[in-house]
Amino acid sequence: MGIAPEAQVETIAPHEARDAGTARTIEKDSLIGKRIAKLDAPDKASGKTRYIHDMNLPGQLHGKILHSTRVHALIKRIDTSKAKALPGVHAVITAEDVPYQRPLGVSKDHMPLKGDRVRSMRDEIAAVAADTPEIAEAALKLIEVEYEDLPPLYNVAEAMKPGAPVLHDQKPDNVAMTFDYSHGDVVQGEAESDVVFEDTFKLHYVTHCCMGVSGVIADFDSAGGLMLYSQTQVPFLHKREFAEILGIDPGRIRIVQPPIGGGFGSKLDIYPFEPIAIFLAKATRRPVKLIFSREQEFRISPTRQPVLLTLRSGAKKDGTLTFRTATTLHDNGAYTSWGATTPFVIMQTISSLYRVPHCKYHTTAVYTNNPYAGSFRGYGNLQATFAVEQHMDKIAEAIGMDPLAFRLKNAQDPGETTGQGMHFKSCGFKDCLRTVAERGDYLRKHAENIANQAKPERYKRGVGMASMLHVGGGAKIYPSDGCGTIVKIDDFAHVTVMTGASEIGQGSETVIAQLVCEELGVPMEAVTVVNNDTDVKPWDVGVHASRTTFIAGNSALGAARKARDKILAVAAKATGYDASALDLRQGTIVMAGTGEAIVPLAKLLRSLHFSEKADLVMTTHYYEPPSEHQDKGFKGDVSAAYAWASQVIEVVVDTDTGIVKMEKVWGAHDVGRVLNRLGIEGQIEGGVVMGQGYALTEELIVEDGVVKNPAFRDYKLVTAPEIPEMDVTFIESMDGEGPRGAKGVGEAPAICIAAATANAIYNATGVRIQTLPYTPENVYRALKGVNR
Repeated sequence: MGIAPEAQVETIAPHEARDAGTARTIEKDSLIGKRIAKLDAPDKASGKTRYIHDMNLPGQLHGKILHSTRVHALIKRIDTSKAKALPGVHAVITAEDVPYQRPLGVSKDHMPLKGDRVRSMRDEIAAVAADTPEIAEAALKLIEVEYEDLPPLYNVAEAMKPGAPVLHDQKPDNVAMTFDYSHGDVVQGEAESDVVFEDTFKLHYVTHCCMGVSGVIADFDSAGGLMLYSQTQVPFLHKREFAEILGIDPGRIRIVQPPIGGGFGSKLDIYPFEPIAIFLAKATRRPVKLIFSREQEFRISPTRQPVLLTLRSGAKKDGTLTFRTATTLHDNGAYTSWGATTPFVIMQTISSLYRVPHCKYHTTAVYTNNPYAGSFRGYGNLQATFAVEQHMDKIAEAIGMDPLAFRLKNAQDPGETTGQGMHFKSCGFKDCLRTVAERGDYLRKHAENIANQAKPERYKRGVGMASMLHVGGGAKIYPSDGCGTIVKIDDFAHVTVMTGASEIGQGSETVIAQLVCEELGVPMEAVTVVNNDTDVKPWDVGVHASRTTFIAGNSALGAARKARDKILAVAAKATGYDASALDLRQGTIVMAGTGEAIVPLAKLLRSLHFSEKADLVMTTHYYEPPSEHQDKGFKGDVSAAYAWASQVIEVVVDTDTGIVKMEKVWGAHDVGRVLNRLGIEGQIEGGVVMGQGYALTEELIVEDGVVKNPAFRDYKLVTAPEIPEMDVTFIESMDGEGPRGAKGVGEAPAICIAAATANAIYNATGVRIQTLPYTPENVYRALKGVNR
């Protein structure tokens, strides 16, 4: 909004404040880089936060879903009569009851309710809405289902054989997706190589383990509008997708996001339980709440994509990388969710982590009767980095070059553009490498540990290094990668920031408030962030690709700067000073040069509001990053900025038991600029622990299509006593496009932990293990040369 030219604002001058005895000098201070607690921390710590489990609507029913007891079978008969007759049951539905349902997923291959065939143990066959969860569970047990078993497919090799059972008629070869990328000439690159290595790396299933399990509440109003209380990470995209599923106008769908007990990518897609809850609400004309148990969360929620990755790499004797070729086989599971698209990121690491003049990459995602994978923090990069960084160590050893020098020789500098078209406008890669090596005393320890390998000692100490490249300014995979913000300031200088960005526990609302406060010169307690209602907040593409601080932060800054300009223009008119001579500090209009207080911001705003031609301070801004859509060959500058990190890990290996203890992690992260030191430290620490679990303890055990360990008792998360000491340094490369110079960092800390651990185990023992996780059994077998 502009300033009403006729507005009559009270004239104010500095001497008036002095005469009133209130003149004071306000020093310029900054919130940037400070340690600021999350805005939602007090409520979460005190138990006041109401998650979806705590929410209940008037007249609400409880939904439950009957899942398949077969891995692969035809459904011959479903009898729901006994369930329908159970007192307290209001609806029992099957696929026959929702002929309007439409397929879900990236490839639209996944019906919410299955009517003729099941392809995994997750498959939804029927659903119940009842007065209580207990009645709904009892009703499920009364549903009779007759199956005719079909031949199952449990691994990709069997699924790709000629004559294998076809899981989806539209994909007769069982190939769900393929990806191909290349630049340069890998034949030429290999011919120029003095050393070449080829290895196959096996990456496993893990799951998100969000503290809050999956859930949704669906409710239709009297006019047919749908209200969803959803934990989605992409509410505006899901409005459109739910509208397609239901065949209604997206404008009639409202999504409210309760506080989310963890996301990590698990809530990026629509999964069957959500439309099923909607079907039940439609059938009963009452709100329906559907919440997973912890066991269901393990069995039914998406996983990280298991990958078989074959990498071939070469280099010259002088340490120059020459080429990389990679092929990956992905177990797609029974249906296609976001996990199948992780090659989009995997190929970026294969092609662009270090200078790679020649590169070729191919992926095949194959249908099986196993669980399907979704999006997960790092999005394929943990798998790719695990392979690439082990080859970096192997090549350095083969040419007699120390691993740090080899990496530095091939690391990119600011201004470089990779063969895939990624332009590194800011790049602290070499600073990350040097910093982490120095702080971890890497070279000395690495050499000492090699000398100690042959000694007959039970406990072997090792250090490993690994680095990562990831998008740090969003990723343009949709028509827009932007975010909108509305800033409204009331008569008492309280600021309401309506941001399109969703808060999923990562602290985005705190950083957004911080950026707005910095621009408007008000304290943190003067800001409220509204971010959870699609009827109120402006559009945003969603939480993914480490984009929120960068994209939503720039959007919030844009709206705040417009508000600031408007306020200073009003102040200039009131005081007679040029707007450039004025500043906003501590909720006060001051002289920019001296800090002399002129008038409280609240008083100025009221004078504007209650003038003859009243006006308000209310601004909007939409930020679209200057990134590019990749072409059909996956080339293009897909992100507005790129994040870098290097980590050194020190481990102790018990060679008698195979137990690997992670003692310390040194990390150096190019974050552009630290905005909230407390928040970014939390992101790094949490990411390191997630990477530690991926490397050492976590594994979702899937045998013959069945999850065998659906509980924390048997799924080994890292606990407090096992968390290593951490030494983290932030490299501030001051990205020119980022908000106050910042870049995204949300996914980065988890990415190279497993790779650095692999190199550390090798440094300790001389044995290279290319299969995760590094559980005591797996490490012991590798050390003793025993095949599983």
